[in-house]
Amino acid sequence: MRTALIAWDYPPSPSGLSTAAREIAESLVLAGCRTSVFTLDREGREEANGVTVIGCPLPQGSALGRLRLYGGAGHLAAPLAFRRAVLAEHLREPFQIVEATNWYAPAALLTGRHGFALVTRNSTPAAFSRDPATTARDRFDGWAADRLEARQARGSAALISNTGDHARRIAAEYGLSGAQPHAVIGLSLPPALIERGRAAAYPAVEPDAPMRLLFVGRAEHRKGFDMITRAAAILGAEVDAGALRPFEIRLVGVPESDLPADLAPTARARLRPLGRMREEALAAEYEGAHAILAPSRYESFGLVYQEGIAYGRPMVANAMDASGREFVGDTGAGRMAAEDTGEALAEAIRPILTDAALRETLRAHARKAAGRFNRTTLGEETRALYERALQAR
Repeated sequence: MRTALIAWDYPPSPSGLSTAAREIAESLVLAGCRTSVFTLDREGREEANGVTVIGCPLPQGSALGRLRLYGGAGHLAAPLAFRRAVLAEHLREPFQIVEATNWYAPAALLTGRHGFALVTRNSTPAAFSRDPATTARDRFDGWAADRLEARQARGSAALISNTGDHARRIAAEYGLSGAQPHAVIGLSLPPALIERGRAAAYPAVEPDAPMRLLFVGRAEHRKGFDMITRAAAILGAEVDAGALRPFEIRLVGVPESDLPADLAPTARARLRPLGRMREEALAAEYEGAHAILAPSRYESFGLVYQEGIAYGRPMVANAMDASGREFVGDTGAGRMAAEDTGEALAEAIRPILTDAALRETLRAHARKAAGRFNRTTLGEETRALYERALQAR
């Protein structure tokens, strides 16, 4: 089976979508598929671990590069670039399947009859992650993105979601009829990460050194970043008063410029913005962390849950997120903030800072839950869904 995967970026780019794209592509190779990845983040053509990576850049001075600057219509630039590249390669040697993420609909112009089946693998919809619109332009821009995502989903031969709750939300968001095959398939972690996590010793807790809490994500509401800054202020005041041991919250993916201007001094003293990191540096942060903060209000899957658990680190998640409840709460790998507030997050963090026995219990549960998702399962289940998509056509 010859397959194509449309991705916004691809490793070594250090984004979550990039990591997911590599796991999907390399798992498909493992399942016996000939796989090409089309990505915006580079030029040319290269081979990487059995995957053909084809660049589809949008130079700033090009017609499509200029189109990206326009509200609403700008969302067509990437789909146009992907359409041109995929159809040119399909003409040279046909694909049976083209897969794309739903996020901002990069395959919205590849619905219809092109000789292949289009499959959409759902991440978090754009509507769930952007800030509320404050201008007419922003409202129109968001409306256009949402319409394109719905068009791609409705025009797909089949869909994939990461959890059952995610599948239900996607069907409601895009108004799907239920006629298309819609599989629930969890993502995998790289084998090297799983092995490194399994071998990682838990860092010593030094009496006079701050404990290290790690956040990996963006400084946005959906990720619960406001909860983190509020919890840091609450717990930081307790440290200053001598009622709690020192700690620091290390923020991977968050540059200094993303910290709120009105950040409380007690919070600022505890936060360490580190910006974006390559895989090796991120692995070192996981190894050095005493606990992982992942208070997202919504995750389609939540790779950070799986990564933290793979390293056997106590997790702190948000009971508002179904994936957090499933992967952290139900497995006993961490504590859950009962509400999506900084106060509730502080309540969940405090015992981890003070109770060594609790940390060891959570760590043991994380170790037991690790390795649940692997490339073999991801590749086999994805290929099975591809077969259903071809039959449905």
